[in-house]
Amino acid sequence: MRERLATLISGGGTTMQQIIKACQSGEIPMDVACVISSSPTAGGIKKAKDLGISDENILVVDPNKFRDGNKKVDQEAFGLALLREMRERGVTVVTQNGWLPLTPRNVIDEYSQTMFNQHPGPVPEFGGKGMFGRRVHAARLLFVRETKRDPWTEAIGQRVDSEYDQGAVVKSARVEILSDDTVDDLQQRVLPVEHRTQIELLKDVAKGNIKEVTGRGNLVLSGEEHILFQAKKAARLLYPHG
Repeated sequence: MRERLATLISGGGTTMQQIIKACQSGEIPMDVACVISSSPTAGGIKKAKDLGISDENILVVDPNKFRDGNKKVDQEAFGLALLREMRERGVTVVTQNGWLPLTPRNVIDEYSQTMFNQHPGPVPEFGGKGMFGRRVHAARLLFVRETKRDPWTEAIGQRVDSEYDQGAVVKSARVEILSDDTVDDLQQRVLPVEHRTQIELLKDVAKGNIKEVTGRGNLVLSGEEHILFQAKKAARLLYPHG
């Protein structure tokens, strides 16, 4: 039986777009069951429509609709809303492609072996709450230039954890950092590698051939924790919208 894929987005959906095309061409032997956006204004919604995904399978599940009296997201209710849509469509595999909300525990538990997150830099060091988009590239550039070591970054696929970017890495591809790179230069060079990494990961999932990536070692050495902290702080300030 073919796997049925849900891709979760919050923004432009460029990786989602490439995944859907790969599914439609047969490169990824899966059916696209649905696209779920956490935002009603996400640019990826139009991309999904343009690729022929039916309106009934392009869904908005906004975590802001599940805030309680303390203005916190009711994770249980948010998760149940996601699960309801995915169960209805027979989803068996879930990918987070630019998905920004914290994923509820009940969703992770239901898809514990077949739910994966995309990240544009090394994790967990260059992940965490608020670390997405250009912030990740900016922090990596700042850290590498300060430590003068390991001039590379990586696009990764990882299992989803109840904390941001803490799941085991199951697919990765390195990208060289050049001496004159700007944040935008690096982002543009990493983006197609992100697309390819997620496609290759899903091909592995379809084959039942998922393996954890090991042996990288620590990117942040003892005594360098403050450099990482300052790099991530600066990245958030430089790119307040990610």
